[in-house]
Amino acid sequence: MNGNLAYQEEPREELLNGKIFMMASPSVNHSTVASNIYYAFRTYLKGKTCRAFNDGVDVYLTEDDRVIPDAMIICNKNMIALDGIHGAPDLIVEVLSPSTAKNDRGYKKDLYEQSGVKEYWIVDPAMRSIEAYLLEDGKYSLKDFCGLFPDNLGLTEKEKSESKKEIPVSLYDDFCIPLEEIFQNLF
Repeated sequence: MNGNLAYQEEPREELLNGKIFMMASPSVNHSTVASNIYYAFRTYLKGKTCRAFNDGVDVYLTEDDRVIPDAMIICNKNMIALDGIHGAPDLIVEVLSPSTAKNDRGYKKDLYEQSGVKEYWIVDPAMRSIEAYLLEDGKYSLKDFCGLFPDNLGLTEKEKSESKKEIPVSLYDDFCIPLEEIFQNLF
């Protein structure tokens, strides 16, 4: 028997509005960006109350909604259980891929807003950009849009230079991640 067959993970799936969505294996760029963000979170949070989690941890938001974000920060340790997170994380990151972009920008964004997720990042590896939404009075508002933007977009040097080159994490006053760290080593 091949040793690799002895251990097989269950297929990854999310439950959105009572419907099961199978999750494809992430691309190299998707996985790289998600890992870079998780590493930045974990490094900063060492010794602090909040904890970083990476892809693979279930988040139970409602009876009909169980998601697996690409990265997240949890500050309320009472929400953490062996089978996942029960309740709204403080920050959720979704890295876009062609198969998930519609749900990440639509249903999930609305779900996270209604569930009380304080900060939501939509990360686009192809555009090398991040949209950061903050929950204010129960509604998301776009707080930051920043990016490194590839050369083939036709942006002028002035437009590129005016774009923010780091993304602040609203949970802490002194936590900003340089975009170069998030989008390093992409193809």
